[in-house]
Amino acid sequence: MTENEQLLERVAAKARSTRPWGWASLPEPVDAATSARAEAALGFPLPTLLAELYLRIGDGGFGPEYGLLPLLDSPPSGEPAAVAQYLANRDSGAKDPDWPWPEGVLPISHWGCAMYACVDCRSPQATVLLFEPNAGDADHSWYVDAPSLADWLRAWVEGTGWYEEDHEGPEPPPWGDFPLRTGRGPVRGSLTTGPVPARTT
Repeated sequence: MTENEQLLERVAAKARSTRPWGWASLPEPVDAATSARAEAALGFPLPTLLAELYLRIGDGGFGPEYGLLPLLDSPPSGEPAAVAQYLANRDSGAKDPDWPWPEGVLPISHWGCAMYACVDCRSPQATVLLFEPNAGDADHSWYVDAPSLADWLRAWVEGTGWYEEDHEGPEPPPWGDFPLRTGRGPVRGSLTTGPVPARTT
């Protein structure tokens, strides 16, 4: 059994036994046709591990805090699904150059207060990013939540994520690729130092 297969089994077990706020039950997984339609709408493929979460475990409704967003259809709360949220963010960013949204960065989980966990679908390891816009400056709103989606899932399964009440590890560092991925050039101030804004959910 591969490392990813073992991880998927652990995620599936926790997904069956815990329910994020707002979810009464674990949704059925999506089918291959839905996954293909999602990728067609996005214009890029989903990372393999992310696709497997939706195809094998459930269409959202598991994971930290409010859980994963559904892939293509809206959840019971009425919040946009991941694909719709991404397309809306890209459209909004195109209209407001002060708040560009990087191509290929898919929101997968809402933390509340406009904060999202996002997967960089262009990175080989599917880096998970934290979008935290409450400081009011796009150049300082992006952090590396986890080096890979696998690491992010392990943190949830093991209860070691930065969002846990008893977390004592380092806070997520700034995402230094944001200006390169949005064509903004050097940012105002450093993206390599400074504290992460506190969660305000």
